[in-house]
Amino acid sequence: MGLLDRLSVLLGLKKKEVHVLCLGLDNSGKTTIINKLKPSNAQSQNILPTIGFSIEKFKSSSLSFTVFDMSGQGRYRNLWEHYYKEGQAIIFVVDSSDRLRMVVAKEELDTLLNHPDIKHRRIPILFFANKMDLRDAVTSVKVSQLLCLENIKDKPWHICASDAIKGEGLQEGVDWLQGTSQNTVLKRL
Repeated sequence: MGLLDRLSVLLGLKKKEVHVLCLGLDNSGKTTIINKLKPSNAQSQNILPTIGFSIEKFKSSSLSFTVFDMSGQGRYRNLWEHYYKEGQAIIFVVDSSDRLRMVVAKEELDTLLNHPDIKHRRIPILFFANKMDLRDAVTSVKVSQLLCLENIKDKPWHICASDAIKGEGLQEGVDWLQGTSQNTVLKRL
């Protein structure tokens, strides 16, 4: 990054791009969350399950996010690791109403956290405890306990209760991710 680019980022004239991996089991709401984060005129009306991955972009007040929406279907999860090196932040989405698959989500999270491309990096992780509108949903505190998030001591992380369809809880998460990512970006300048 050249001197003028660094100066323009510091002054807020140019938005720094952050590469975000959006991970979680299938049907957790990853694509719906990303769709809601886009401007209303760019949102899709029909959300379909992601096959492989898709790339979406959205902007916050000071950062430009490029989000890699990775399929959560079992046969595609082994593809996640090919994107870890490029990821500067992670959004991990959990269906808070699916207690049976919470164990699988924890296993996938543990695999992610122990991968060599992630393990020794202070990459921020935003957790969305999604589908809070459903009757069987557990609280974000309970999701945090079930995933043993308190054991993550070497990475900044935050959990938000969310309802992706209504967009509830998403802005809180993006604000946290923006603040955490911006601090990381400025440290690198």
